[in-house]
Amino acid sequence: MSRKYFGTDGIRGRVGEPPITAEFMLKLGWAAGRVLASRGGDLVIIGKDTRISGYMFESALEAGLIAAGINIRLLGPMPTPAIAYLTRTLHASAGIVISASHNPFEDNGIKFFDGNGTKLPDEIELAIEAELEKDMETVESHQLGKAERVDDADGRYIEFCKSTIPLSMSLKGLKVVVDCANGATYYVAPNVFIELGAEVVAIGTDPDGLNINKDCGSTRPSTLQAAVREHGADVGIALDGDGDRLIMVDNQGDLVDGDELLYVIAISRKAQGLLPGTVVGTLMSNLGLEHALQAEGIDFERAAVGDRYVMERLRTNGGVLGGESSGHIICLDRTSTGDGIVSALQVIAAMIRSGKSLHQLKAGMKKYPQHMINVQVGRSVNLDAAPAVQDAVRSTEQRLAGKGRVLLRPSGTEPVVRVMVEGENEQQVIEEADQLASKVAEAV
Repeated sequence: MSRKYFGTDGIRGRVGEPPITAEFMLKLGWAAGRVLASRGGDLVIIGKDTRISGYMFESALEAGLIAAGINIRLLGPMPTPAIAYLTRTLHASAGIVISASHNPFEDNGIKFFDGNGTKLPDEIELAIEAELEKDMETVESHQLGKAERVDDADGRYIEFCKSTIPLSMSLKGLKVVVDCANGATYYVAPNVFIELGAEVVAIGTDPDGLNINKDCGSTRPSTLQAAVREHGADVGIALDGDGDRLIMVDNQGDLVDGDELLYVIAISRKAQGLLPGTVVGTLMSNLGLEHALQAEGIDFERAAVGDRYVMERLRTNGGVLGGESSGHIICLDRTSTGDGIVSALQVIAAMIRSGKSLHQLKAGMKKYPQHMINVQVGRSVNLDAAPAVQDAVRSTEQRLAGKGRVLLRPSGTEPVVRVMVEGENEQQVIEEADQLASKVAEAV
């Protein structure tokens, strides 16, 4: 059975357009409740980010779950990784996140966690979709679920975040700018760093339901760069709307992306003897990351794009560290999913242990110039079955002479083929990408 609603990261879309409607969310809550109940589940955690439509969808999901006989604990605005954590610690059958992550407020979506705080297995998602095709039936009145609020959710999660670095480690003497994207971390993130002793300048902490991710957060890091320079901060932390992504800024005001952060954490873990298995990136991870880790004797492999696939490879190879260039970093020795606050703490811990600035720590990795072109296609294409394209790829790789790489990837969300070339020489990279994109356009 193929998926009708679930993508690689839950269900997402424009508010008011199917399936992101109140009617669908009511049915989704009921369907999820039915599946969980059939497997012995009786408690679901619900949290959301700060976008205005969250109130509507929270109520709809709540009604559907109760109609299926499921009890609910409401968290209110909470980061996605906090919901994963609280799902585990409250021994819930599942956690539901109402969020469209880094998207603007006009969008919203739903993500599910299982009782272990990880993404739902495929078979559960398919079972929920099967229930969605059935007529909705409410359980007997004495079987209806109940809803309660978790009043201390913020405090629980703040303490958890603090526990991911050594108890003896203090951030006293560090000036930190935290950009919360007017999203779900607006309260918890500044307080984590304040309670650890840092001097905190907090921005993006005034959500009004409409300004999530607007000119701030990890998708607009220029705001953070300006604030770091203005305040003379040691480091800047930019989170996205639901708090699972991280981009940082060093004391020079330079951006530090997910690849560079992954490198810094990996080097620190290796120095402590705490880096089992393989570090996992994606097909889009910069070649400079791969080469820098290899130079340190650290194994690296690439998964398909998406944190779901990074997680799969970590589980397979027994690794604890993986991530994407976008800043979705997974530290499985600390938590069960990508967590922007926890990842930032691991980077700061590396700074404190080494006595070096983030600017100095990232210098061990040299990013390769990367150029990507989206080639429009009118239909699904099989690039492997296009000899002219494969010949062009081989020719490009030969000219790069082992000092770069080529990636052709049909988009999963748009009618385009992404043509990416990476190498040491920026001008050559641009020229090769342009030439290869032309060949792809001719072939498709």
